[in-house]
Amino acid sequence: MDFKLLKNHPEGLKTLFFTEMWERMSYYGMRGILVLFMTASITEGGLELNPVSASAIYGIYASCVYLVTLPGGWIADRLIGQQKSILYGGIIIMIGHFILAIPNLNTFYLGLLFVVLGTGLLKPNISAIVGSLYKDNDQRKEAGFTIFYMAINIGSILGFFICGYLGENVGWHYGFAAAGLGMAFGLGQFIITREKLGNAGISPQVILTNKIKKRDYLIVSFSLISIISIFVLGILDIWSFNPVPLAGVITIIISLISLSYFLIIFIFGKLTNLEKRKMILIFILFIGAAFFWSGFDQGGSSFNIFAKEFTNRLIFGWEYPASWLQIVNPAFVVILSPIMAYIWVFLGKRMLDPSLPFKFGLGLILMGVGFVIIALGANTAISNESLASAKWLLLTYLFHTIGELVVSPIGLAAISSLSPKRFIGQMMGVWFLASSLGAIIAGLLSGQATTEGLKSMPDLFNNIAIGASSLGFLFIILAKPIHNWVFKEEIK
Repeated sequence: MDFKLLKNHPEGLKTLFFTEMWERMSYYGMRGILVLFMTASITEGGLELNPVSASAIYGIYASCVYLVTLPGGWIADRLIGQQKSILYGGIIIMIGHFILAIPNLNTFYLGLLFVVLGTGLLKPNISAIVGSLYKDNDQRKEAGFTIFYMAINIGSILGFFICGYLGENVGWHYGFAAAGLGMAFGLGQFIITREKLGNAGISPQVILTNKIKKRDYLIVSFSLISIISIFVLGILDIWSFNPVPLAGVITIIISLISLSYFLIIFIFGKLTNLEKRKMILIFILFIGAAFFWSGFDQGGSSFNIFAKEFTNRLIFGWEYPASWLQIVNPAFVVILSPIMAYIWVFLGKRMLDPSLPFKFGLGLILMGVGFVIIALGANTAISNESLASAKWLLLTYLFHTIGELVVSPIGLAAISSLSPKRFIGQMMGVWFLASSLGAIIAGLLSGQATTEGLKSMPDLFNNIAIGASSLGFLFIILAKPIHNWVFKEEIK
């Protein structure tokens, strides 16, 4: 890591950088082996689930990770502040990964639950603090978020490499334990360097009366008791679920929650006209982000299965772990992030920075190109009746990475700048609902791609390519009118 990148940024960015790096090491390390563990045979130490069910469970887990960022932002804004949310969330995540290291089916689901709840507290609030380190008109903000995004990907490289190797070659639960140690490192670093954040995120954004605060704590307590009760019923076999239909129900629920939250803030948030137009812009970007992540999150599901079952992974006679191919995406991010950060600053200084809808449209098109490539790779393998070359996944990840760098850090910066300050934590949570929605759809789509093995994959990949590219071109066409309408006072 070149620390010169952090030199011209607030000191607190370094603290958040390394906290996020270790948290993402734990998250992506576990995620990289999750589907492989669930589909592995009992003799291999796995759960021996069919790929359709495993993909659905993966989608449910990934979507819930982001779904709970909404109450996580709410808790921080109203009750404990963003710094304490990061600390408590990290502790819960660490416990979750160590529970996953216990070789038992019931503890497996309990571990996933802990990781979900902890991430909900940590994820939106660490991003919100990054934004609070800069003034709204600070040209360094987007570059700061892009640098912060490097932490995510350095962490994911470590996670895929360490947890992937241990999980696939030593034992699945050793991989999960390594993820827990990663989060422990992140917690230690955060505690030691926390003072560099100053007062950023140290107190709740909303001042409440004791009566309302007690009410809010009761809401949180009741919600936790309800979640635990449902989980216990599942362990006792009183309540069981089929992951595929459940994933469909959750998709509808997330969509309704997202729409409702936008409407509630829009109607009852006492917004100015400018704030209302900015909220509409955020909603448009939300749609683009949800579509983007539904394709991008194939990396942990259908792409992972493609790598495991249908890709030639031999190097000098040694077959490397399938999860290692997921390292390519974060490696590209680390390489390309400084370049993208420089490009945005360069364009911004010359008043040539593209509008937000334009950037999102470009990201969707790049993702579509990636799916065209992986579809070609799958068709080539089918035609040759042989394993596909790893180059197809490498090229796909390259285009998806560039698209990711156009969409994700820019989206985080946009939420920080466009959201009303009194709703910033909650809006970060709402924003992550796009990732939640994308993840659950990705799981359902991946299930379709694995029902008939390799033969079913090209059609899915091509359909995603068409859908993403079409939406991307629509965003680009409408980018200027939307921008001019939202910021019409500033343009005048």
